[in-house]
Amino acid sequence: MLRPEKPQPSSWKKEEFRAWQRMLSGRRLDLLDPSPLDIEIEDIAQGLARVARWNGQTIGDHAFSVAQHSLLVEEIFGKIASGPTTEQRLITLLHDAPEYVIGDMISPFKAVVGGDYKSVESRLQRAIHLRFSLVPEIGQELRVLIKRADAIAAYFEATRLAGFAEKEAVRFFGRPRGIDPEALDLTALATQNAQSAFLARFAVLDEQRSPNRE
Repeated sequence: MLRPEKPQPSSWKKEEFRAWQRMLSGRRLDLLDPSPLDIEIEDIAQGLARVARWNGQTIGDHAFSVAQHSLLVEEIFGKIASGPTTEQRLITLLHDAPEYVIGDMISPFKAVVGGDYKSVESRLQRAIHLRFSLVPEIGQELRVLIKRADAIAAYFEATRLAGFAEKEAVRFFGRPRGIDPEALDLTALATQNAQSAFLARFAVLDEQRSPNRE
């Protein structure tokens, strides 16, 4: 009995599978070749407010969303950076923006998936930066500072929301320094509130840099 041939991945044509996602704005974002023209801040806020940090394994009535995490990281960045510019703050706010499309994978799973995930994430990040007139690639110094703010946020999320012991969190994220934990509000917000807060902060930062834009 003859068996039908299996199509080989190398012979697939782009038209044979869907590599785009339709957004509520009506945009269709190509995941393999994202265009800045198909990116809207409302779509980003919509997605990030509905993506849970820590795979949803946090205390409280609501998930601690990536939108709220982004606000927290930008707040911490403002405390640890020396004279941060508005553009640097906006870049920090959008540091996890690709997750509105690809979701928030925990670090252990990212390690398993490997380079393909990082490649898609990098293309999306670049397109997002171009959409909002930010530098396509950020410098190493700023990258390190954002990563530090991200680790500090992760430490407090881990110990106050995700059930990590302090010693365990220090091992994974380092010991946070120069931050008053009492000054950080990590109460998980309802989805719509997190979405509105993210959009409001973006609007403030975008307005602040407007006089300096061409």
